[in-house]
Amino acid sequence: MTLEQWNDIPGTFHPACTPDFLPLEQLRQLQLQRLQATVRRAYANVPLYRKRMDEKKVAPEAIRRLADIDQIPFTVKADLRDTYPFGLFASPMDEIVRLHASSGTTGKPIVVAYTREDIEVWSNVMLRSFAACGLHQNDIIQNAYGYGLFTGGLGAHYGAEALGATVIPISGGNTDRQIMIMKDFGVTAICCTPSYFIHLIERSGEMGVKMKELPLRVGVFGAEPWSESMRRYIIDNSNVTPFDIYGLSEIIGPGVGIECSAHQGLHIFEDHFYPEIINPETGEVLPEGAEGELVLTTLSKKAMPMLRYRTRDITTLTREQCGCGRTICRFLRVGRRSDDMFIIRGINVFPSQVEHALLKVEGTLPHYQIVLTRDKGLDRMEVQVEVTPEIFGDTVGAMEGLQKKIAKALDETINLNVAVKLVEPHSIPRSEGKAKRVLDQRKM
Repeated sequence: MTLEQWNDIPGTFHPACTPDFLPLEQLRQLQLQRLQATVRRAYANVPLYRKRMDEKKVAPEAIRRLADIDQIPFTVKADLRDTYPFGLFASPMDEIVRLHASSGTTGKPIVVAYTREDIEVWSNVMLRSFAACGLHQNDIIQNAYGYGLFTGGLGAHYGAEALGATVIPISGGNTDRQIMIMKDFGVTAICCTPSYFIHLIERSGEMGVKMKELPLRVGVFGAEPWSESMRRYIIDNSNVTPFDIYGLSEIIGPGVGIECSAHQGLHIFEDHFYPEIINPETGEVLPEGAEGELVLTTLSKKAMPMLRYRTRDITTLTREQCGCGRTICRFLRVGRRSDDMFIIRGINVFPSQVEHALLKVEGTLPHYQIVLTRDKGLDRMEVQVEVTPEIFGDTVGAMEGLQKKIAKALDETINLNVAVKLVEPHSIPRSEGKAKRVLDQRKM
């Protein structure tokens, strides 16, 4: 589909989306110009980048082609904590109009900064994200991402306003009120984590609100990995078409990438974010189509440029033609990270594998927790999973039968014989943000 044909379809295009359809040669020229400017800015203004590039004897002038980016050292999350709070800023404070930060639950918070130009870029990529989901100025968008220092709420808010849509800045929490607003205001789209939307589905049923009868048609879900099984649960229990949105505070916030209507991966807005795939063990750049760790370089960030930031997200890049007509590259939905893996009896396990196995078994709910313990030096894994009220109230034999089915599905998926505990509905704590799937008690 050409850009002109796309523009003729009502409600699917916005002038700000033009970069999504650039010819590859034109896109590459733009990327190189922006990369060279970003490297010069980072080298001149950020001591950490200058020190590391000098150690590798890499001057900004050495970046003559896009492929030369592999000469630049990686940036990792620890660098943001080690330079806390403002050590990676490339702009003076009188040019910085916004600060965001992580919660700091694992140490010093990650602080990120924005100039006025950065906020405009962020609004632009979020506008393009919503347009990719088929949203337009006639939509009413309920933004249930958290506002405040978390980047999700304000990022989505500014993008939806730039699109011209009506925004409800409800933020997270207060589930009953969320459902009342959704029903009374005629909400057509919602932004939140996928696990929280599943909680909204459940709670709406208890309140007598039929989710399938609401005008809600689009869900923009992110901030946590989620599986195709969870997508299917959402589709089956609502009229919502789910779209996976991707972002990191370290890069800009939400809006780095988004699914389009073709649902064949997430498009990266690579006129602003240059992607690479590397071997997470060696750092070697991998060819297109190979699975590895996603590395991102900001191409237009002024306040806090990121050079080759290691996301720890495992995925694959592709430039195959997308049915939506966009020419920017895509990556497969992130189902795991290189750092959320845990090892049980020598086997690598990812929570997304457990989720996939559970949702294949009829009678289970998409609420589970993995509990890791250690007994006499041996690691043990128990999967606690909620079951439907009908199953929980059934006979002991029926419960035991379901327990065996789940254990078998887990064994087939992760090659481990693990303990399974069936629990009653609503017994596993709900999260209004990212769901906490793993409870590691081995160090206690």
